[in-house]
Amino acid sequence: MYDILKGSFLTNEDAFKNWRFILFAAFLAIIMIYTGHSYERKVHKLAALKEHVTELHSEYTDLERRLMFMQMESTVAKKIKEKGIAPAKNPPQKIVIVRNNHGDN
Repeated sequence: MYDILKGSFLTNEDAFKNWRFILFAAFLAIIMIYTGHSYERKVHKLAALKEHVTELHSEYTDLERRLMFMQMESTVAKKIKEKGIAPAKNPPQKIVIVRNNHGDN
């Protein structure tokens, strides 16, 4: 214990083994810190993307609701009435063309 407090375990003749272990442990600590920070960045990015998806879904729902309202017959009738167009009073008539297959025109 006294050698650890004094630091002589780093300067004696077997110090090379100790230094290798200390460098290896420091390398593993650096890797662990890096992966922890990388994981945190990804978690924050994922949360931001989920929030963005929620916003886009809300916008889509709102636009879909507005589109359905605009497609309603009463809304369309009101818009065309403002432009001076009115619905037809008589139903459309079907035009039937009969062809003569005898070669006559």
